[in-house]
Amino acid sequence: MEKKGCPIPNATARRIPMYYRYLKTLEESGVERIKSKDFSKMIQIPSATIRRDFSHFGELGRSGYGYDVSFLIEVFSHILNTEVEKRIALVGVGNLGKALGRYNFKNNDHLNIVCAFDTDSEVVGEKIKDIVVEDMSCLEERIKKEGVTTAILTVPSKYSQTVADKVIAAGVTAILNFAPGRIRVPDNVKVQYIDLTTELQTLIYFDENFTSSKQINF
Repeated sequence: MEKKGCPIPNATARRIPMYYRYLKTLEESGVERIKSKDFSKMIQIPSATIRRDFSHFGELGRSGYGYDVSFLIEVFSHILNTEVEKRIALVGVGNLGKALGRYNFKNNDHLNIVCAFDTDSEVVGEKIKDIVVEDMSCLEERIKKEGVTTAILTVPSKYSQTVADKVIAAGVTAILNFAPGRIRVPDNVKVQYIDLTTELQTLIYFDENFTSSKQINF
């Protein structure tokens, strides 16, 4: 669907899952088509940004008519490859890890945490929903057996590089890291960082200094 020779900007790529999620909500509500200005009000992203993002994938709508919801879902479903199960390993089963394990992407049938690991003997053997936490020594064998290519790391920063090296050696090529410290990875491995403290501080700063802004998009 992407235009040949026109790579998708990173900012656009980050918004695609959100577009898809809201479009599914519209579909479930019986909405068949929507204009960019109405979609903008719903998701609090400027309509010009929405139109620019959508333009990377061809002519998806018509002037005066808007966008066909089911067609957009089909386009973004293809881009996100939502029909293929993404098997995920969770490394670090403290409070945050347990919360993620219990949630396990319950609103998305194609994202599935299938194994979890920790070094704490008091946590190893504990069952989170239907997943038994295993010792880190089992990580490489289990990840290969389960066909996992994505890992979520919720370990302290001082351990994140060591853990990243282990999951990469096991075949993981995509890492969601909840530790603020940056890790070194090969060119074929993608890393996304989530630092909850930084995100909250950023939100508070904009709330206190830019009161007219409804949503912050980075």
